[in-house]
Amino acid sequence: MLTDENVEKENETLPPSLCFKKVKMILVFGGTTEGRAAVETLDEAGQTYYYSTRGNGQQVECIHGIRLVGAMEVKEMIDFCREHGIQLLVDAAHPFAEQLHKNIGQAAEELNIPVVRYERIYPPRDPDLIWCDSYAEACVWLKNQGIRNLLALSGVQTIPKLKAYWLENPCWFRVLDRPESRQLALKYGFPAGKLIFWEEGKEERELLLQLRPDAILTKESGRSGYFREKVEAARKSGIPVVVIKRPALPEGFYVVTGNNGLRHRIERLLPGFYPLHSGFTTGSCACAAAKAALSTLLTGEVLNQVMITLPDGEEVELPVSRTEKDGQSIICTVVKDAGDDPDVTNKREICAKVMLSKETGIRFAAGKGVGIVTLPGLGLEIGEPAINPTPRKMMAAETEKILEAHRIPKQGVVIEISVPDGEELALKTFNPKLGIVGGISIIGTSGVVRPFSSEAFVATIRKEIQVAKALGCRHIVINSGAKSERILRERFPEMIPQAFVHYGNYIEETLKIIEEEGIGRVTMGIMIGKAVKLAEGHGDTHSRNVVMNRDFIIGLAKEAGCDDGICARISEMTLARELWNMLPADHPFFSFLLKKCEEVCYSYIKGEKKCIIELMLISEESL
Repeated sequence: MLTDENVEKENETLPPSLCFKKVKMILVFGGTTEGRAAVETLDEAGQTYYYSTRGNGQQVECIHGIRLVGAMEVKEMIDFCREHGIQLLVDAAHPFAEQLHKNIGQAAEELNIPVVRYERIYPPRDPDLIWCDSYAEACVWLKNQGIRNLLALSGVQTIPKLKAYWLENPCWFRVLDRPESRQLALKYGFPAGKLIFWEEGKEERELLLQLRPDAILTKESGRSGYFREKVEAARKSGIPVVVIKRPALPEGFYVVTGNNGLRHRIERLLPGFYPLHSGFTTGSCACAAAKAALSTLLTGEVLNQVMITLPDGEEVELPVSRTEKDGQSIICTVVKDAGDDPDVTNKREICAKVMLSKETGIRFAAGKGVGIVTLPGLGLEIGEPAINPTPRKMMAAETEKILEAHRIPKQGVVIEISVPDGEELALKTFNPKLGIVGGISIIGTSGVVRPFSSEAFVATIRKEIQVAKALGCRHIVINSGAKSERILRERFPEMIPQAFVHYGNYIEETLKIIEEEGIGRVTMGIMIGKAVKLAEGHGDTHSRNVVMNRDFIIGLAKEAGCDDGICARISEMTLARELWNMLPADHPFFSFLLKKCEEVCYSYIKGEKKCIIELMLISEESL
């Protein structure tokens, strides 16, 4: 039971910023792998929240979370939530914590607040397994089948639930090697000699060969409960598997199956919790639209929401804004929500027109506003729609699942993706330089968009360098943006546009990609604000990560022979560009600064491939 004493003890170790007097917005019920994942996701917000577990057994690092220990009944939940201003509950407890799920549902209904259920990912129910709704039903099946030696992998708490079986038949229970587990087993009257303790690293098949049971019994525990591994080991040994189905959740829970879904749902239910909102890629939107269109084409049912699987296996739900019939085809539209990422396609329509084909397989086509590939190096054939490999795989996987479900696995399908104003939007992207004409690309490697995603920017850099390489460029010119690129193009008028790549702030990542791609020479244009950061060893020069260090610049100035007067002026400057007014352009300081930058740059490329790096310092006057 959660008591005031528990709360006070927790509070004693907390800094003032985390004391209970402040209003907290979210209460998480955990104690599982999903609970730890939920904590990681909530910590990204930098806000305080509560994390509740029944006992102290789970090790969890809460950066901004306040740990609560002790079981809560419905009344205690309600009182706690009212006292501490809880506006959202997250149920990340074990799927078989049925009473806790019910308590959370009742408390949420009384408080009129939402519940997000962080659910495990479950494989489809295999018809070759024996599925039971309850332990009593499982006992009946075991007795009817004459199973005499059972290995139960369902946990110590299920010992009393199977008592009707093990009192009359030989049975082993595998439990965690903890004193409380041993004590519980003895309390339930189970013979100590029949307990098997879980050993890390021990293969399931090894245990089955050792015990040779007639059957195993397990719970529908999902991916994090090693369900598949247990089933596969039993199947290889020819042993039947009895599975207790997971209990149904209370109605009204918002179900998510991973960190992205949890964050996305919290952002919508409690807009102020995260300072910036995440979103979904054009690839995810196209996948959702295509899945909805094919489902409607085959069933006639119009969908308002559709669940898709991201590349990491997580399932997320996206809304479908419009469904239209076009002859023998169905067109579905998803409006892209990129969150707070400054994406040109945010709030734009991503449409999928799906039709059946006499040919087998899945074919992708470019509709209005989706570009066509005209240059090599993008991982797509020239003449193909600019739909990247990951979105293609996502759409193909969802299509195959639907066709399998309708028992027409060899049915041909054509998926045409369009973006009504994509041709105009493409002019604001890197697409013209990449040789993608006629519209935007359907992209996304993870399926989600994190605000101001460095990952997305670096992925674009890699694509640009790969295109330049495919076009025969062995010398690449990198620069921070369009202004400095104009100067560098004047310096290298003979080079093709694709040879000029923007690194933004990601100097280290860009140089590593260049080295990985085997580019022999790189010229880097850099302005002085980024140069003083790079010289100090910062490969990411974004102001959120590093600010101008006057002491470091003074040290450089002294090494370059600057007198005390110049050093005093440097100590008072607010912008690095002021150095141009303090020193003549041919002062040794600038060449000394570039030498330091060069040393840092070469430290980033330590592989066997050789790459010559040259730097050009670009002044404000030259822009």
